[in-house]
Amino acid sequence: MERLTVVVPCYNEEEALPIFYNTIVEVAKQLPDLDFEFLFVNDGSKDKTLEIMRELHKKDQRVRYVSFSRNFGKEAGILAGLKSASGDMVTLMDVDLQDPPSLLPQMVALMKEKKVHHVATRRATRKGEPVLRSFFARLFYKFINKISKTEIVDGARDYRLMSRAMVDAILSLSEVNRFSKGIFGWVGFETEWISFDNVERSAGVTKWSFWSLLMYSLDGITAFSTAPLAIASFMGFLFCGVSFLAIIIIITRHFMGVESAFGWASMVVSLFFLGGIQLLCMGILGQYLSKTYLETKHRPVFIVEETEKDI
Repeated sequence: MERLTVVVPCYNEEEALPIFYNTIVEVAKQLPDLDFEFLFVNDGSKDKTLEIMRELHKKDQRVRYVSFSRNFGKEAGILAGLKSASGDMVTLMDVDLQDPPSLLPQMVALMKEKKVHHVATRRATRKGEPVLRSFFARLFYKFINKISKTEIVDGARDYRLMSRAMVDAILSLSEVNRFSKGIFGWVGFETEWISFDNVERSAGVTKWSFWSLLMYSLDGITAFSTAPLAIASFMGFLFCGVSFLAIIIIITRHFMGVESAFGWASMVVSLFFLGGIQLLCMGILGQYLSKTYLETKHRPVFIVEETEKDI
């Protein structure tokens, strides 16, 4: 019998976790031909999330868990889940039920019917999401797909069903700075897509602030494109050319006897503008340099403090 591992990263989800467990157990009953494994990853939660995982394991041996020594972030949670998963197929889900578990039977059927290694989901709409967040999210997807060779589908969720071959391919990538949405596309494999309407959280509050989403998007850009470096170089060449042209014009005007207008305002504005461009280019370079620095330290992506085997 084939095994399907359900990987669920959790951070302070004591309210949503029991609801999710009851829901996924009912979905599992619709797939009697599969041996289920429910793998929860506790990402350094400060509430009773870990205690609930322990209780669920005692009640249901299909439940496994991995608990971090501190909060390492969702990307670390995804990686830990994939590393610990023993299934022939692996699915990633959010515990808040914004990734509808009810789609899982359809995803399994589609994988077997189409004989693909990857069935992914995307939101058809962003209804219920803050307008500003939706605007910047769409802007991010348009921008990164323009500058990157790896396609990242607008509205794509981490919720997806993968074969063991695809999971092993993902685990073969040893990078520390991980952006899973890009990694899923980079490893290849034919993908079937399922769309669904946006779903509100079942309980609790989102852990993603606007700032954290912005930083996450920068991680994605630097991980899958070097275009910002090329843009910085282009701006350098452009302003060198403009400066050279301005020098020629000033010299020509001088020999023609044309007096130039001098003013501190135009000079200050020019200095601020060029200084801003220089700082922007240095910042872009710094982003790539910092990622390289983090990679060279070879620190582990996460540290496990406890698993269900320690009970």
